Amino acid sequence: MIAPLTGGLESTTNTRAPSKQKGVNVSVQTKWDSSYEWKAVLILSLAFGLVGLDRFILPPLFPTMMKDLKLDYQDLGNLVGILGLAWGLSAILVGGLSDRLGRRLVLVPAVVLFSLLSALSGMATGLVSLLLIRAIMGAAEGAVAPTGVAVAVEASHPNRRGMNNGIFQCALALFGLAIAPIVATQLLEVTSWRNVFLIVGIPGLIVAAVMWFIIREPATIAPRGQADAVKRAPLSEMFRHRNVPLSMLALLCAMTGVFVLSAIMPNYLVDYLKLTGPQMGFVTSAIGFGGFLGQFGVLTVSDFVGRRTAAAGSFVIAAVFLYLFMQTGANLPVLFALLFGAALFNFGALAVLAGPIPAEAAPMGLIASVAGIVIGAGEIFGGGVAPSIAGAIAKNYGIQYTLHFALGGLIVGLAISLFLLETAPRKSKAGAQAMVSALDRVPEA
Repeated sequence: MIAPLTGGLESTTNTRAPSKQKGVNVSVQTKWDSSYEWKAVLILSLAFGLVGLDRFILPPLFPTMMKDLKLDYQDLGNLVGILGLAWGLSAILVGGLSDRLGRRLVLVPAVVLFSLLSALSGMATGLVSLLLIRAIMGAAEGAVAPTGVAVAVEASHPNRRGMNNGIFQCALALFGLAIAPIVATQLLEVTSWRNVFLIVGIPGLIVAAVMWFIIREPATIAPRGQADAVKRAPLSEMFRHRNVPLSMLALLCAMTGVFVLSAIMPNYLVDYLKLTGPQMGFVTSAIGFGGFLGQFGVLTVSDFVGRRTAAAGSFVIAAVFLYLFMQTGANLPVLFALLFGAALFNFGALAVLAGPIPAEAAPMGLIASVAGIVIGAGEIFGGGVAPSIAGAIAKNYGIQYTLHFALGGLIVGLAISLFLLETAPRKSKAGAQAMVSALDRVPEA
C-alpha cells in the first residue's frame, strides 16, 4: 500500500511513511520546487518548439524545392516519412537509455545534432542526400520527445501534469506548424530555400547550452559512485498496464491525421485549390495555431475531465472539422477556421496519448522508456509510413484523396480510445495513488 499524502505540496515540507514499491522501502521528505518546475517546462518548450520548426519547415519550402531538385509528391511523402521512421525508432531506443544515463546526457546532444542537421539540409544536392540528412535528423529529434515527456512529468506537480505537458508539447505545433509556414514563405521572398534551412538551425545551439545548466536528474538516476535513491521497475513490467498498448495504437491514428495533413496541405492548397504561395502559408498556419491551442488546452482540460474523455472527444470533433474542410473550396477564412478546428482537436488527442496517459501507466523509473515505446510506435506508422502512403495516394489518384486517409485514422483512433482506463489524479483512485508515488521521482537539485 502507498501511504496517504498529507500536507501541502507547494509551500510546506511533505513527510510520508515509507512507500513500498516492489520490495523497495523508501522514505522521502521533500518540498515541491515550483521554481524548477517552471524553468524546466520553459526550456523544454523552447527545445521542442525548435524540433517542430526544423521538422516542419520542409513542407512549405517543398513547392520551391521540387522545382530545383526535380522532386514529386512521392518524394515529399518519403522525405517526411523517413524522418518519422527514424524519430520512432530513436524514441523507442533512446527513451530507455535516458532512464539509465540521465536526461541531460540525452537531451543536450540531441538538440545540438538536429540543429546542425537542419542547417545541413540547405546544402542537399538531391533526393538521396536529403533522405540521409532527414533520417539522421529524425533520430536526434526522436530522442527529445520521450525524454522531454519524462522531464516534464518529473518536474510537474501531479495536478499540473497535463497542463505542463500541454505547454511543452504545444510548442512543437506553434513553432513548426504555425510559425514555420509564415517564416518559410516570407523568407522565400528575400532569400533561397537553402538559406532558410541554415537560419532555422541556429537557435537550437543556444537552447542546448542553457538546457545543460537547468535540467536536473530524477531520483532514479543517482550521481556516479552512489546507489540509486529509488529502484527502477524491471523492463518486463512496461506493458502491465493496458493503457500502454492501447495508447500506442490510438497515437498512431492521431499521428496519421496530424502528419498527413502537415505534409500534404501546402501542395493540396496550391495544386488542388489553386491558392497563391502567401495564401497557402496563411491557411497552412491554421494547423500550427490550432495544434498549439489544442495541445495546451486539451491537456489542461484532461486534468479535470479525465484522459479518456479528452482523447475520445478530441477524435470526434477533429473528424467533424476535417470532413467539413474536405467539402470547402478556395474560401480562405472558412478554410482557415475549419483547418484550425481539425488541428486543435487532432493535436489535442495526440498530446494526451503521447504524454500523461503513458506517463501515468509507467512503472517506477521507466517513464521515458514507456513514453518512448508509445511515441515511437505512433511515429513509425503515423509519422513515417502514413505520409509515404499519402504521397502514393496523391501521385496515383489525386492529392484530394489523401484527406480521406487522414479522416479514417481519426475514426479508428476514436474506437480505440474508448477502451482506455482513466488515470488522471482528479478522476481515478489509481491516479491519486500515482500522485503520491510521483514524489519519489522528484528531481534533485
